[in-house]
Parts: sequence; C-alpha cells; structure tokens
Amino acid sequence: MTSKVSILPENLCNMIAAGEVVERPASVIKELVENALDAGASDISVEVEGGGKKLMRVSDDGEGMSRDDAFLCLERHATSKIRASQDLAALTTLGFRGEALPAIASVSRLTLRTCGNDAGEGLEIYLEGGTVRKSQDMGLPRGTSIEVRSLFFNTPARRKFLRRDETEIGHIADVVTKQALAHPQVRFRLVHNGRELFEVRRGSLLEERIGAFLGRPLVRQLVPVEVGEPGELRLHGFLCPPEITRSSTGAIYTFINGRYVRDRVVQHGVLEGYRNLLMKGRYPVVVLFLEIDPAQVDVNVHPTKHEVRFRDQGKVHDFIAEGLRQVLKASPGLGRPAYSVSSPPVDSVPELRTGSEEPVAGDGVAESARQRVHEALVNYERRMPREASAPSPFTSAPPPAAAAPCEPRGFFQTLRYLGQYHNSYLLCQDGDDLVLVDQHAAHERIRFESLRQGYRRGSPARQALLFPQVVEFDFKGAALLAEHLDLVRGFGFDIEPFGGKAFAVKEVPEILAQADVERLLRDIVGDLELVGQSGAAEDVLDGFLMRLACHGVVRANQSLAPAEAQALLQALDQVVFKAHCPHGRPVQVRLTLGEVERLFRRS
Repeated sequence: MTSKVSILPENLCNMIAAGEVVERPASVIKELVENALDAGASDISVEVEGGGKKLMRVSDDGEGMSRDDAFLCLERHATSKIRASQDLAALTTLGFRGEALPAIASVSRLTLRTCGNDAGEGLEIYLEGGTVRKSQDMGLPRGTSIEVRSLFFNTPARRKFLRRDETEIGHIADVVTKQALAHPQVRFRLVHNGRELFEVRRGSLLEERIGAFLGRPLVRQLVPVEVGEPGELRLHGFLCPPEITRSSTGAIYTFINGRYVRDRVVQHGVLEGYRNLLMKGRYPVVVLFLEIDPAQVDVNVHPTKHEVRFRDQGKVHDFIAEGLRQVLKASPGLGRPAYSVSSPPVDSVPELRTGSEEPVAGDGVAESARQRVHEALVNYERRMPREASAPSPFTSAPPPAAAAPCEPRGFFQTLRYLGQYHNSYLLCQDGDDLVLVDQHAAHERIRFESLRQGYRRGSPARQALLFPQVVEFDFKGAALLAEHLDLVRGFGFDIEPFGGKAFAVKEVPEILAQADVERLLRDIVGDLELVGQSGAAEDVLDGFLMRLACHGVVRANQSLAPAEAQALLQALDQVVFKAHCPHGRPVQVRLTLGEVERLFRRS
C-alpha cells in the first residue's frame, strides 16, 4: 500500500516558511536590517530598485561572518542568537528564528557578501531559488552585504499580489523609519532608484529623528515621557499633545526592548492614556519605548514578531495608560490650548500658551463675575428648562481629587467676556487675542468630570422599575455580563441572572429612569466585549458617563446671560483636561490680532 505521508523537500519547506516571513519587499528589508543591528552595525545602507521587486541591498559595518558561518546561516533554523530552550525566555536580540535568510533565498536570487576579519578576507555566495550556484573568495571590508533580486521570480502567483513601486517603497520606508527611531546610535540611509530618500546620522537625538521622519514642526510640540525605573517597567520617549492627531494609528510608534511592536495591549494602553482627549476617529502621535524584563514578555508568538504576549497584560496596560495620563495631566499646555484659525486643530502644530501668563491689565470683568456667580446660578435655575430630576447644569461636584489645585483666578476666569455668537459660542478677549469657547463642549466636560467624581465617591441614586425588564444576550455577551456584574451594578443597576442567557433588570440609575434600559445595557456589554478585561472598567464607566453628561447641559443655540456665561467659564477652571469635551472636540479656538488684521488686509 502506497504511503500517503511523506517528508517535504528542504526547498519546499523554505518556500512555505517564506510565505510566513516574506509577505512583500518590506518584509525582506525588515529581516535584513534586524540581522545587521544584531551584528552590532553602526552604519546601515538600504538600496532599492523598482520598489524592491527588482533589487534590494542591505549593507552594514557589523561584525561579519566567517566562511563556515556564511554557509551555515543559509540553512534553515541556523542561528547564532539562541542555544537552548531557556534562551527563549530571555531574548535580547531582534532576530532568533533562523528562518529569514533561507526563506528569502528560496524565493529570490540572493547574493551574500561578508567579511568577519580586519584582513579583508571575505566571501561571496550566490543562490538562486534557495540553491547555492557559486561561491568565491574576495576582498571586502568588515561587515555584511546581502543583495536580493527578482523577488518571487519562481512563485509568479505571489508576485502578482505585489503593488505599485510607490506603494512598496512606502512600506519599505516605514520599516526603515521604525528601526531608525529605535536605534538613534546607528546611521541609516535609504536609496530608491538611485535617489536618496533620507539619511540620518549616527548619534542623533531621538527628537531630531522624530522631526526628520514625522515632520519638523512636531519637534517643538514634543512632550518627554519618563515613567518607571530601569530594571523594572520603564516607559520613555515622546508624545504630542491632543491637538496633534492623525486619522489612523500609523503615527503610534511603540517599541518593546528596542523591538517595534503592533500589539493590541500596548496600543490600547496608549489610547487609554488619551481617553476623552481625542475626537472620534482621531489618533495620537507618540514614539514610546517600553523596557521590561525579557522573561516577562514572549516575542515568539508570530513569525513577523510584531505581536507579543505579556505574562501580566493588565499590569503593562495600566502602567502605560496611567503613565501617559500623568504626563498629559502635567503638561503645561493641556489646560490652555490655543488653536489658531490659520492652523486648524487636526494635524496642526499650534502655539501652546501656558497658564503662567498675566491677566489683561484693567480687566475687571472676571472679578465682578465672581461676585455675581451665585446670582447667575439662581437665575439660571429659574429660567433653564430641565429634564425631570436633573440637577442644575452649573451645579458640579467638588473638583476631582486628581486635579492640581486651581489658582484663585484660573485661565478662563481671566478672559474678558465680550458676548455670545450664534447663541453657541462665547466671545472672549485674552490680551490681544480673540478666544471663542464652545459653550456645549465646555459644559459637557464640566458635567462629565463632576459625574465621574460622584460615581467614584459612592453608589448613585437608583430608581426601581414597576416591572423587572428581562434582557437576553448571546452566549458571549451573557458571559461578559456575568463576569462583570458587580461593575455594572456599581453604575446603579440592580441586575440578577434570570436563567440561561437572560438577566432581569430591577433597578436603574435614577437619572436614566426614562431611558431605553435594554439598549443602554447592550451598549455597556458591547464595550466589555470590545476592550476585554484589561481596562474594561474604566472604558465602560467613561462611556456610560459620557452618555449621562449629555443630559441637562447647555446646548448650542441657547441664549445665555453674561453672568451665566461667566459662571460657565469659572466652572470650567475647576476641572482637569478642560481643553476638550469628553468626545475629544476642542473647547476653545484662538484667533490672534495678526490673523484678524490679515482678514481686513492690514499690514
């Protein structure tokens, strides 16, 4: 009987491995650059033709290889990075699998030139489709150069999936950029079709490289991050204030022990740090390095090594989130952003003003406002139509405990109130600048912070339902709700399992007595499913409170008396993160005198 099971040929194994390791030309560049860095290179040159489909050459001045090592490194699973299984628990190198070179060689025409001595006695090896065709001794400087031509020449089906040259070189540039950010001590040079795309010198500062790759104007906006202690968990690098955003996560550069990662736990931790500071669909600009004990992270979970697994995911997630939150909270510009009309908030580089500037001389409006605040609140209570049982919009809980103590006269109180535009925006003067405050965004932030602090102090008021409402979920939703039942009860719900996948709701938060209970509960479970356990409590709490914060606040197209507007500005000074509403929209926009004069064509 003929056997159906057979051992695959070595070249076919390499081609299968290439399918995992080599997705496109950028994958080749990534593997070769990582090998150069592991070899101790201080100078790496990347030359590309035809978007990498025609030629890729990576040259370095690393330690190079001997003749025996040069031939051996082309065998599958040959590596100098590990020797025993315990080495996998403490990896300090970028590469270690020993699959990259033979996999790349199996789908290309590869030339390896290397020299591991100072005598210049080097070796050249030429392979085609993974098979050595020739080799010869030659004089070379210390280091290694690997040339890859005709990628996927023997697998035309895969070659058809490659994109245009411009697209492929974009991916290659992204790979080199990430390595250059992670290794400021190394010189990197990228050339495409004979034209130099960029060159960064060795020993340059990280902020210089960020400016070179992400835009020079970003340099003056960078906020340094330094959290934790070396030897334990340490987070360092730079972030940009919430006014600087992108439409995708492409500007979130995160590195673990010098390795670029695209990890969900890390990325969610970053976004958690910016919670309620960004508009929906906008993402921050950060370059962050996490240093962690190699034994606490497993990088051997994916061939591309972009994903990792932490031994304690929650600890890492919360460390990143809380670290960024504290840095953002301490950033002097966060409380007083200065969006310029000529430089819009999104993807802009605004001139940040700090709260240390002196108030306008002769401005007595803020002082008189403090004297009339009580009167304004009383008048507002009499005039303002409200939902049943809703508290006064300007009645807020004491400032959050985490907030820095406010000065007697905060920034918004020092503004000279001029009037209301379109019943939606407060026109104020700050020195020579015109400041427009979005009254709805401002009050929404005030209410959100007050509600959040109130919920953290204790249980909210509840309202019993006349008849319990039964809500049934799918298996996953029911499991999530059962797991986090205490959390949901903390919001003000009285919920009990009702058999199977159903739950009975007996009480709801008093402020939501008229709300669609089932829809709200499904939204909360949806949040739990989206973020998982790590950080879920904070995500669901804030998402829930953002819904509540929209009830009973000042709306757009709502007329306010001057004293009421000034009371709103004073209340805004009592909360942290006053620059944005909970959904990330800016609270204020600044128009300088020069910009106004240019509108009237004055010099």
